[in-house]
Amino acid sequence: MNEIELTLGIAILLSTGLLSAKLVQLVRLPSVTGFILAGLLLGPSFLGLVPIETVGYLEHFTQIALMLIAFGIGEHIELRRMGGIVSDVGYISIVQALGAFILVAAGTYVTTLFIVGNSATHLDNFILAVLLGAVAVATAPAALLHVVREMGAKGPFTSTLMAVVAVDDGIAIMIFGMTMSVAHQLAGPGTLSPLHAVWECIYEIVFSLGIGVVTGLLIDFVLNKLHNRGEMLTAGLALLLMCGEITRFMEMSPLLAGMAAGFTIINRAERDVRLFRALNAFEPPIYVLFFTLAGLHLDLSALKLAGWIGLVYFVTRLIGKYAGTWLGAVMSDSSAIVRKYLGLALIPQAGVAIGLVIMISNDPRLTAWSTVITPVILAGVVFSELLGPLLVRYTIEKAGEGERVQKHPECGDRGFWACRFWLRSPEGISLPPWDGDRLHPASNPSGIVVFGATHFAIVRGVARVATILSHHYHSLPMSIRILDPSEMDSYRHSDHESMFMAETDEVKSLGYPLKTEVVFDDPDSGLVSSVEYNDARAVVLGFPVGGNPREFQKTLDRVASHISCPLIAVRFVGTFKCDRILVPFLSPYELDDLLPVLEAMAMTNMPRITFMHLLHFDSSKEEMTTSEKLLQEWLADNFFDIQTRYMVEAVESRLERILQEAVYHDLIIMNATHRYGLQRMFFGALSNSVVQNCHRSVMVVYTPGEHPEYPME
Repeated sequence: MNEIELTLGIAILLSTGLLSAKLVQLVRLPSVTGFILAGLLLGPSFLGLVPIETVGYLEHFTQIALMLIAFGIGEHIELRRMGGIVSDVGYISIVQALGAFILVAAGTYVTTLFIVGNSATHLDNFILAVLLGAVAVATAPAALLHVVREMGAKGPFTSTLMAVVAVDDGIAIMIFGMTMSVAHQLAGPGTLSPLHAVWECIYEIVFSLGIGVVTGLLIDFVLNKLHNRGEMLTAGLALLLMCGEITRFMEMSPLLAGMAAGFTIINRAERDVRLFRALNAFEPPIYVLFFTLAGLHLDLSALKLAGWIGLVYFVTRLIGKYAGTWLGAVMSDSSAIVRKYLGLALIPQAGVAIGLVIMISNDPRLTAWSTVITPVILAGVVFSELLGPLLVRYTIEKAGEGERVQKHPECGDRGFWACRFWLRSPEGISLPPWDGDRLHPASNPSGIVVFGATHFAIVRGVARVATILSHHYHSLPMSIRILDPSEMDSYRHSDHESMFMAETDEVKSLGYPLKTEVVFDDPDSGLVSSVEYNDARAVVLGFPVGGNPREFQKTLDRVASHISCPLIAVRFVGTFKCDRILVPFLSPYELDDLLPVLEAMAMTNMPRITFMHLLHFDSSKEEMTTSEKLLQEWLADNFFDIQTRYMVEAVESRLERILQEAVYHDLIIMNATHRYGLQRMFFGALSNSVVQNCHRSVMVVYTPGEHPEYPME
């Protein structure tokens, strides 16, 4: 295995895992399901693109991920917040573990009686049953934690869930240790008595927790001495990985140690969560590798080998977890939500269970049973890892503790992507009736404002914007239709009035008359010639409905470069409103270009306008103060009688910051980037990115003439 093959393997796992996660999110599945499916696709069951040798080299990432997962679970066990659910956790953890153990053991034993018959003794069947029951207790904390973080889940249900998962691993280790001792005694002369087996389990749990507590105290001490985020991440990660390796060397449980470390830090009086947050930014690629590797280990051939025992194992484990959780919740008088849904969230099973199976396989006294146990557990892992994350997401949503993805308020129950497409469709775009005062045309109007739209869903909105600009320029609005020259012979003058009916009604509702014109020409040249011939003050165009804005961008560039007046391109999304306007800009030069459009909107609709100056992330405090002062002066000179507010921010991502702020506004107005061809392809265009990604209507202003290089762009 050379470095190139290893690096290529990592690249394939990361890219395929991320792509698969994005695809499953389209159908509202958790991303962890996508990661596992990607691994399954790349693994031996399907394409086999990642060799087994590569998987072996990448197992180090699994160990790192397990420590980070365990540490993250510890953060959710904060005693001050858990309050009254401590007793709930105790009852539920013990009863659900016993429920899974008893039901799986009983179901397996009965099944073997029918399948195996007289070919195996009752003792052999009993040993197989109790070993499978012991493994069934274990739960996969990784999938749970990833879904919880992805959904931003917080609340008593989530706290109870994470605490139960943390305690469950300790109980699983104890039950497994005692079961192994019983199996040894029944299978033949054993070296460990049942009492000694219990002591070994207690020893492992107590010392694992002790190592974790010491690690947590060390991390807390170090954090109090460090203030740089990078140094905190380095020191904290070093101590966590050291903790994991020490526990593995001593044959203890790294998961319990990691949970104890996180538990110790979060419950200290200082409650320093900086390391948790730093690790959150470090974890995503490690998690992708962890879950795709888990998918690689899933061999669908195990489903065939497991047969009826595998099916019974999966079903009885699911019933045992659910029924045990319900009974424990009833005994502790937990809430109805916990009783009804918590058991479904405990279905995922992977790493810990596979580790227990490896221990059975490596035990020479249990070889006869490991040949059956291994495919059964692997089959159960396949089902639980694919179904489990879906159930976790479902339960959190039912508990009402997941932060929903920020969507447009008009989308209702539509998913994220369904909402995005619907808002740009003819059904999603709408224009409320004009509720402002009727506008009065100038007594001697000068020039026109040309506008055009290619779809009935946006023609009224484009007409409204053009009328508002006409009022500002003391002009009249003109709607033009550009038809192919081949249609000239079939065109009848009687069709003229019906062709412009929608925009005529809209313009009249604002108090203006509408001029119309039909041009038989190429779209670009026809529009340019009409602008020049009619002495246009501005041009308003609407982006195609549901189309690709990149294609329409070519038309905008060509028209804007050949006219001497501003061009305003409007991308309609959902209901077009102008009550709250966001104006992001990179340089003060842009404000002068945007001023006519902003004055027109302010004069007719009296909106609340937010100006957001986006500076480089490393801008100094002096630069921010200077920019703020200049913006205050500009607003005082131009918008002293309009409700405005301003923000001057040094941002890491301009697009992301605009999208975050756009949620609280109806309309985005910004200047077009004056770059074309290869220059735009290389450097990009912020306005284009906003148009493509924003869930609010966007108005992009193209101004004619030469422009100074924006120093802040």
